[in-house]
Formats: sequence, structure tokens, C-alpha cells
Amino acid sequence: MLIADKLRRESRAEYLLYLWQMEDLARAYGLDAGRVDREYLSRLGLSPEDRQAEAAFMADLCAMMLAEGCRERGHVAIVRGVLQTLSDLHQRLLASGRFPYYRAQYYKVLPYIVELRAKGGAADATDAGGGATGELETCFSLLYGLMTLRLAHKPVSPGSEAASREVVTLLGTLSDYYKKEEAGELELGEDGSL
Repeated sequence: MLIADKLRRESRAEYLLYLWQMEDLARAYGLDAGRVDREYLSRLGLSPEDRQAEAAFMADLCAMMLAEGCRERGHVAIVRGVLQTLSDLHQRLLASGRFPYYRAQYYKVLPYIVELRAKGGAADATDAGGGATGELETCFSLLYGLMTLRLAHKPVSPGSEAASREVVTLLGTLSDYYKKEEAGELELGEDGSL
């Protein structure tokens, strides 16, 4: 909960990736919150209060995953909501004439999205018909996959590294715009309003 709260405030993109990681962690422990606490959280050296907060977070996540049929794959509604919120903002930024840097960064990333989808990298996309949600989920899937490879100490191709640098820039910029919008500091203009 502590990490999730911090990331939710600082970077929506990192927050989403963290939630994906926690979903996978919960799956690794059979969606058994007690096991997560005993076998994982107990080894983190957390204070009793912090461990209790993290255990409650994981218990809630496990319960949601069970209730929503996400035992083996997929994402809970909260996670899908974060992705949808980012996708909506992404669309509004692209529609607005006030953000040429964001639009240019998107067009740098678009060939990677097309390539990943052609390779089947977006088979689990929430928006299977394409669109902003599917595009962003493809970007997040790339980053999550690379993170998983790195954690397993497996090699990452130079092409994937190049793609990830562009995707990180795009998603970081999107997260920054999200924070500005949340603070009431982002004006998209009429053409960026949905």
C-alpha cells in the first residue's frame, strides 16, 4: 500500500506497472493473501504498521482478483480504470493542438506499437479492436515484459531497448500531464476536450 500510494501520486505509469506486478505476485502465491504475508511480506523488513498496511492491500487485491475472475490472467477493474483514464487523456492530448511534443513522441512510438501487435504482443489488450487503450496497453506490456526479463537476468535485444526508451518517454510525459490535469493546471483547449 505504501509503494502503491506513493506511485499513484508521483507517476500513473509506474503505478500501473506496479499494480500489474502485484497482480502477478498475488498469482504466484495462489491468490492466498496469508501466504503473501507469511512468505513474502515477512521477508521485507517492514515495520509492523507498514506490514499490516501492505498485507491489507494484498488481501484486498487477492479478493478482487478472485471476485473478478482474474485468477490466471487479466486485470482487476481498478487497474483497467487507471489504464482507461490514461488512455482518455492520451486521446485528448493528441486531439489538442497545444501539445506538439507529445504528438511527436507518440508518432515515434507508433511504429513499435504496430510491430508489437503484428508479433502478437497485444493479444491480451483490453481494447482488442485497437484504439488508445489497446495502444497504451501494448506500451505497458512492452515495459512490463522487459522488466520481467531483466529481473530474470535474461538478455534484451537492442531493438527492444530502443523501443523501451521511446515508450518510457511517452508514458512519462503522459504521467506528467496526468498530474497537471489532476492539479487543474492542464488546459487542453476546445479541440482536446471530449
